[in-house]
Amino acid sequence: MVAAPEFHLPLVPADLLRDGGPGRYVVREVLAARELPPALAAFRAAFRAQGALAVLEHFDCVYSVLHHFRTVGTSVKEDALELMMRVVSHHSNELPAILSDSGLSHADRAAHLNALKMNCYLLTGLMDAFEMETCKSSCLEADPGRKNRKNHAKTSGSLWEEEREPLLRLLTQLLQLDLRQLWRGLAVEEEFVSLMTGSCYRILENPSIGLQRYRVTREAVTHLLAAALVQCDHMFSATLKITQMLQHFEHVAPVFAQAVSLWAKEYGLKSLVGELLREIGQKCPQDLAREASGVKGYATFISELAEQIPALVLSNMSVLLPHLDGESYMMRNAILAAMAEVLVQVLNGNQLEEAARGTRGKFLDMLQAHVCDVHSFVRSRVLQLFTRIVQCKALPLTRFQSVVSLAVGRLKDKTVLVVKNAIQLLAAFLSNNPFSSKVIPINMVDVLDVSLQAKYLQCAIARAEAFLLAPVITPEEEWEAMLPEVRAATQQLFQPLQEEEEELPLLEVEETVERTVEQITGLLKKLNYKNAARLTQKALCRFQGKEPFVAPGEENEEATILGVLKRLYIGSCPGENSENPAHDNSSDKIDEVVQEEQPQTELVKQEMLVHYLQDAYNFSVKITEALNLISKMMYENSVSVVQEAIEFFVTVSQFGMPQALLGVRRMLPLIWSKEPGIKEAVLNAYRQLYLSPSKDSERAKAQALVHSLSLIMVDASLGTIQCLEEIISEFMQKDEIKPAVTQLLWERFTEKSPCSSLERHATVMLLGMMARGNPEIIGSNLDILATVGLSEKACENYRLPQEVCNVIFKLAGNPKPALENCAPFRLPQNHMLFGCLSETVSKGFAQPSSHWIPFMEAAVTLIYQLAEGAEEICADILHVCSQQALEKLQEADEQKADAGGSPHRVSDGSGSLSTFLLLHLVALVGQVALQQVAYLEVSVSAELRRRRLLKEEKTKKQSDTSTKKQRPQSTGNKTTMEEELGLVGATADDTEAELIRSICETELLDGKHLLSAFVPLVLKICNNPGLYNDSALSAAAALTLGKLCMISSEFCDSHLRLLFTMMEKSTLPDVRSNLIIAAGDLAIRFPNLLEPWTSHLYARLRDPCPSVRQTAGLVMTYLILKDMVKVKGQVSEMATLLIDPEEAIVGVAQNFFGELANKGNAVYNLLPDIISHLSDPNSGIEEESFHTIMRHLFSYITKDKQTESLVEKLCQRFRTASTERQYQDLSHCLALLPVSERGLHKLQDNYDCFADKLQHPAVYNCFQTVLARFHRAGVKPETKALVEELEQKLSASHNRGLDSAETCQDGSQTPMPAPAKQKPIGSMFLFVRFQPSPDPVHAAKPLLPSPAMRRTTLRMSYWQN
Repeated sequence: MVAAPEFHLPLVPADLLRDGGPGRYVVREVLAARELPPALAAFRAAFRAQGALAVLEHFDCVYSVLHHFRTVGTSVKEDALELMMRVVSHHSNELPAILSDSGLSHADRAAHLNALKMNCYLLTGLMDAFEMETCKSSCLEADPGRKNRKNHAKTSGSLWEEEREPLLRLLTQLLQLDLRQLWRGLAVEEEFVSLMTGSCYRILENPSIGLQRYRVTREAVTHLLAAALVQCDHMFSATLKITQMLQHFEHVAPVFAQAVSLWAKEYGLKSLVGELLREIGQKCPQDLAREASGVKGYATFISELAEQIPALVLSNMSVLLPHLDGESYMMRNAILAAMAEVLVQVLNGNQLEEAARGTRGKFLDMLQAHVCDVHSFVRSRVLQLFTRIVQCKALPLTRFQSVVSLAVGRLKDKTVLVVKNAIQLLAAFLSNNPFSSKVIPINMVDVLDVSLQAKYLQCAIARAEAFLLAPVITPEEEWEAMLPEVRAATQQLFQPLQEEEEELPLLEVEETVERTVEQITGLLKKLNYKNAARLTQKALCRFQGKEPFVAPGEENEEATILGVLKRLYIGSCPGENSENPAHDNSSDKIDEVVQEEQPQTELVKQEMLVHYLQDAYNFSVKITEALNLISKMMYENSVSVVQEAIEFFVTVSQFGMPQALLGVRRMLPLIWSKEPGIKEAVLNAYRQLYLSPSKDSERAKAQALVHSLSLIMVDASLGTIQCLEEIISEFMQKDEIKPAVTQLLWERFTEKSPCSSLERHATVMLLGMMARGNPEIIGSNLDILATVGLSEKACENYRLPQEVCNVIFKLAGNPKPALENCAPFRLPQNHMLFGCLSETVSKGFAQPSSHWIPFMEAAVTLIYQLAEGAEEICADILHVCSQQALEKLQEADEQKADAGGSPHRVSDGSGSLSTFLLLHLVALVGQVALQQVAYLEVSVSAELRRRRLLKEEKTKKQSDTSTKKQRPQSTGNKTTMEEELGLVGATADDTEAELIRSICETELLDGKHLLSAFVPLVLKICNNPGLYNDSALSAAAALTLGKLCMISSEFCDSHLRLLFTMMEKSTLPDVRSNLIIAAGDLAIRFPNLLEPWTSHLYARLRDPCPSVRQTAGLVMTYLILKDMVKVKGQVSEMATLLIDPEEAIVGVAQNFFGELANKGNAVYNLLPDIISHLSDPNSGIEEESFHTIMRHLFSYITKDKQTESLVEKLCQRFRTASTERQYQDLSHCLALLPVSERGLHKLQDNYDCFADKLQHPAVYNCFQTVLARFHRAGVKPETKALVEELEQKLSASHNRGLDSAETCQDGSQTPMPAPAKQKPIGSMFLFVRFQPSPDPVHAAKPLLPSPAMRRTTLRMSYWQN
């Protein structure tokens, strides 16, 4: 065989075209593209004849394919790849025999070496070319603007997708041979190894290699690189290449992590792990901070590698630790994640060696230190890692307290992600804590408060510590302490036996002395002295003369028994009969050792108990603190935090902590959230807690659900019940509540299933909640509700009938879907329901029950909502009740002498009546009046409109029919034009509204209507608080007066002065609260009449009673937000509620300003007036309180333009300020503003406004605070120069003012001229103040604003607007 020139692997393909010297192979000719098919055919024929060595003659053919790869046809490229694959495969099969041939000549070895390098060069070249083409195709496929990308990918890379994995296996098979023989026993040429592995690295550069469909390809690449590492000493090159690829290609990190793990486990290449981690650890932290892409690859590789081979990562962890102090947060996260994996998989358990324990402690210290890392992503990641550690039970008990404390502290973090992960960590602690229910002993199972559990733990700790610290007490001393009780028990033996006592059975003859001694000793240790003495007495009779029951000659039997008990207790006798042999010395020594070890063992147990209880107590304290913090997070702005808080309380509730019920209730209002995620989280929480009980049968599940929901409603507020109703209605609409639940509720209601009165009450409420989602539940059982719920037995306290009315009311609130012109759902006047209601109301009228009035109000409302002819039914009820009152009055007149001094009766000199009767009558009149107005305004008005529309529709159909027949020429008449403009419907609506108004104004309160008969009674009670001094009666009369005023504007106008006089001067908080509510309703119904009295509503915001202030705040919030009351200067009264001592009132004020801030620039527009009023010396607002109010209000100023405008306005206010307090308040407001650079220019432009006020230290300090912010932040040079200039001017003005103040002598200062009186800005209404009169007769007579005053008020309002 002719020796071929030596083939050297080129660095670039073009090197083969240049002459490299004698004896080196050079491509003689690059064939043209059209010549390639016959050349490939010739190569194939030569291969059949010569085998793999045919490449020596036909190398240029395939090289030409590589040279023209971009332009040559697909079939030619595929033929070349298939041919080279067959050649290399054939050569791979021949090489084992050739390598093992000891007689191989030098020429043959050189030929096979050249052929091997040529074949591998051509094959890997084709692989790289196909891979680059496929990678480019995948990029085009990922381009969303590319059309027909799927077809393009299929045509270009179909062969390569199929042949890539077999080719990699072929190269792996080749590398597994001992190729060193071809290199004369030396190491395989490094260029050849790089050639073989280069294709692997290029395949891994494809971004889509991480997809699941390329899993086989990844495995093939991994095994090929493993062969290079094992057979060809590729360690150093692989380390550098992998490190470079991690830096430049993020997607390869998981692939290399899996590959390195496989190499370490299956091929024993553990040293490669250390080399890679050392290479990464030697990277400069500053360089990594600048290269985000490279850091991400390293970080992912470290964390993924630690998950798969944590033990090897642990042995090389020291080289990575310097990066914990670097600037790259991703590297810190990766190293900390690696530590966590090591803790979970390697350093876990109690059987660790001392060195491993130390390493675990150091890792935990580092993790805990980075909980407070400067970067929020690191803090968040560490909390996630601790969550995994806790869930895997890898956290030592000694670390529980410190980690829980860190997690609770992170609940106050400013970053949402950190707070979210802190909540998850605390939930993991609860689910995996080692204390569980063991903290609470059996006798503490009924304790329902964590604080009580904590107190119990404190007591247990104290008892255990007292045991440890107590001195050792000898048995003799213990006997002396218990002797009095033992003597008393012994003396009872000689007294007659009581009936309830049982005598011990006689000892059997078979019983021995030893068992008797054990029994007596056990009774003594259990403090059962009486039975011990009795048993000793019997034993003395049974075992006479046997030790220890030997009487040493005591005077009496009592002393004998006490002596025996003493010897048995202190152990002076061995307790054996005389026949037993004596113990030997060895047994005595063993007994002594055992007796010495027992106290030591008890001591260790008590010490462990103390530590355990202390840890449990500390854990419960921290969890309680976390519960309080997390419950407040349910109303944060972040949706994810709210969802985590809800999920946390679900976990706590499932864990069984009693305080979870507070959180479960607190999440209820979130059902109204506008965020779908939050609303769904609440529904899921209640679905997990209540709709999925762990019971077997449907009946048991229904009972558990009803019981759980009933517990929530115990002492629940009206708001809580409404929220729960919304949740249950959602479940009903989705058919998530089973029919078994409804069946059980009806059984409880009808008393077929026994239950308590509270449970029955909750049952009715649940039926009402379910009826909102499915009204058919009530509609089909209306008769049962009426007969059972309104029976005499149910009316004992009227709470159940009230709830029954509320449930039936759901029929009116949830009518069946119908057309707009369908008649409303109403029952006939003679329906049994209204008969039952009338009878129940009338019977209860004469009974003194505190629950009758709420029931009556619900019954009257239900009648007006559901009944045809509701006014007639209520008139009959009112007539019957008034007749009862007249009969009682006549009886009282007949017995006037007996009842005159009764404190429960009211009298005006002519007769007397029980107070509760008068109270019931007044309340009934007010409710009927209010519902009559609502009936006319809503129901009657809607019915009139419905009938009109039906009539118009019918007329229109008739006119259309006649029009088709007649076909008039002119259709543009006046009527058609009015219809097109909508004037016909508007006129009709006005006519109907005028009809309703005229009925209210002229008919309801005239002499012919029943209500008018009760008006004098109501007015008399209101005008004579001294005569009618019952608080409940006064409150009811005041509320009824407000309801009567709702009927007629004329009646309202004539009695407003009485209403506001009572609101101002009544001593009863309930009266004032009721009148505030009534005034709020009147302000909506008759706004023009109430406008002159608005100042009196604002005045109630300073009422001395907290409940009145809260009511006034709620009413004013509603009126202002609905634009029923103008907000100018008087809104400062609402601002004062922000410093109210009552937390609920502060919440009302915060809610008001929060809602007001959502209405554009409302808060910004009101701020100057609020500042002016609150900084007034006569306002009575302390300086610290003013600061608190302003901090809250200025938090709503977020726009730069608003800030700049406020800076200018506040500077201008310095000119009109007259007191030092006003200067300080204005400067404090300036300091609260986030002044921008443009705001700084405003300060400079208005410097003269406040320059003379800078002599005051407080003012000067506030301006210094404003400028100090620009020093902390990076500002422009020109801004910095402006700040320095302003600082110099501020300092000069401040020093000048101090110097002038020092030169002034005491008493020689010229007083500042009082500023001219100015009209207060923002004042909209005239204040009508009630002046106290010295004349007691006229003390209650108020001042009424005259018509002229009212007109002045309106003119001022229009002028200012």
